[in-house]
Amino acid sequence: MHHEAHGAGPRPVLPSPLRPAEDERFRRHGVSLLLKRDDLIHPDLPGNKWRKLSLNLAAAAGRTVLTFGGAYSNHLRATAAAGRLLGFPTVGVVRGDELAHRPLNPSLARCAADGMRLHFVDRSTYRAKTDPDVLDGLLRLFGDVDVLPEGGSNALAAQGCTELGRELRGHTDVAAVACGTGGTLAGLAAGLAPGQRALGIPVLRGGFLGEAVARLQREAFGGPAGQWSLDERFHFGGYARTPPELHAFAEDFEDRHGLPVERVYVAKLLYALTALTGAGAFAPGTTVTAVVTGTPYESSVSR
Repeated sequence: MHHEAHGAGPRPVLPSPLRPAEDERFRRHGVSLLLKRDDLIHPDLPGNKWRKLSLNLAAAAGRTVLTFGGAYSNHLRATAAAGRLLGFPTVGVVRGDELAHRPLNPSLARCAADGMRLHFVDRSTYRAKTDPDVLDGLLRLFGDVDVLPEGGSNALAAQGCTELGRELRGHTDVAAVACGTGGTLAGLAAGLAPGQRALGIPVLRGGFLGEAVARLQREAFGGPAGQWSLDERFHFGGYARTPPELHAFAEDFEDRHGLPVERVYVAKLLYALTALTGAGAFAPGTTVTAVVTGTPYESSVSR
């Protein structure tokens, strides 16, 4: 029998803060930089995760939520925190052998402390996590669960992220976000006003995100929605690859602006915008907004 999640739980105060960042690297090219502090949207559901989870959790209606992630997954942490706050069970299917992850790292330990049941699978099984046989096995093991994809990006997640775009209407010309699975970009672009555009900076290699974003928009909105593009040149070698050059840039940005810069996503976004501005990618008079999706604590151990 399905039940509603008890208690409304603490909802974020929207919109998240938007503030200018005075930076001569942008100003000398006639570009204004704004920071959309989505990392402040909720104290327990970091970054853009609440926007991606909110409609999915409403659809789950209190059932156990099962989802997937690596050993340092922000998505797992956010789902576990939401389960604690809103009163529903959670299961995290974790990539990798359990013995290799004992004792638990701080990220998985936080998930467990928030009540998430951790289920470890080998890497080949994890790669096949969307196969019907693998999903059937999980359903037999855990019963009536609501399954969320890795990273939380599905049609409901994209719909939830449209609010992010709507909050930026009238404030910017370009809204830029670091991308992992594409759900935030898909919704951001759909929520922007005509004449505004969204720019995605993938943090993984592979060149697959364009197709993923287009598919998410078809599933969420019935077709293309808003103007968006990807720049694939700033992944620094792949997910969680943070070479000294990127660390140095992030530390300098922190010193300049008093902003804690998360390394896996946000540092690559800010580096990309600084480099693109220096290369003349944005016309003088352009306002560019960087969507800050996370805090350093989230990925301080995920190098």
